[in-house]
Amino acid sequence: MKPTKRTRRFATVAAGLTSLVLLATACGGDGGSGLAGGDEASGHDGKQIEIALIPWEEAIATTHMWKVILEELDYEVTITEVDVAPMYQGVANGDIDMFLDTWLPLTHGDYWEEYGEQVEDLGAWYDNAVLTLTVPSYVDEVDSIADLADHADLFGGRIVGIESGSGLVRTTKEEAIPTYGLDDYELIESSTAAMLAELDSAISDEEPIVVTLWRPHIAYAQYDLKDLEDPEGAMGGAEEIHAVGRKGFSEDFPELAEWLRNFELSDEELSSLEQAVLADHEDDPEAGAREWLTANPEFLERTLGDAAKDLSF
Repeated sequence: MKPTKRTRRFATVAAGLTSLVLLATACGGDGGSGLAGGDEASGHDGKQIEIALIPWEEAIATTHMWKVILEELDYEVTITEVDVAPMYQGVANGDIDMFLDTWLPLTHGDYWEEYGEQVEDLGAWYDNAVLTLTVPSYVDEVDSIADLADHADLFGGRIVGIESGSGLVRTTKEEAIPTYGLDDYELIESSTAAMLAELDSAISDEEPIVVTLWRPHIAYAQYDLKDLEDPEGAMGGAEEIHAVGRKGFSEDFPELAEWLRNFELSDEELSSLEQAVLADHEDDPEAGAREWLTANPEFLERTLGDAAKDLSF
């Protein structure tokens, strides 16, 4: 099994979106951010909106879904890919309008402590998010994080992580590794795309590997994986995923703020959305979002209310 086109294209997408960020900053001119905000719209009746995206699967799926919805409702939407810390800084500074993937209370707890009073919590849309350390199911030697301590050689002393600023990496480094005495391991801090590529390669060769992962994630549908038991609870319990906006978001976008507070996805809905956006239409995530929205009119009705009438995707 070769790495998917999705994992291969992340670098290109990231480079392109990074260029957008740099361009927007450069165009700030008079000291402003240069990023579109609700009060800076020109010719769109106050409906320009900037959404930050960290390339985690549930964020990719939901961000493109909301882009499609909002564009059908005459918003002009820009998606800007950023890392975790700059995202929180951007929303807190008012340079970015909103972000859909804040994990609380643990994963993004440090960022929330620093920036929570400078942003608006627009509500939780998912309540079963879990951080994990995961291996392919064919790795019989370990069933628990505690088992890793005796099998460092099997995994080459490596735990393959994601972005260095992520709460998942912090939790693994500060909680799981010391709690379970994993001193013989190096936590590889790279990117989600790099982690997925390593996982894909290892599974192709049926090699042992341990990675940082989380639920919900489409990898669980693509591979036969085993989450390692966490008897000490070092990775934390189930968390909520929240949408957050800049200060003044609800005042500038009252209708959208109401829709976001109505926004929620079940396990089944999120899984099917990720399948449509990330797998079935990996080269065109908006097409995947449109397909999913067409198949789920009840989601639109309960989220948008009367605004869902006559929408066509």
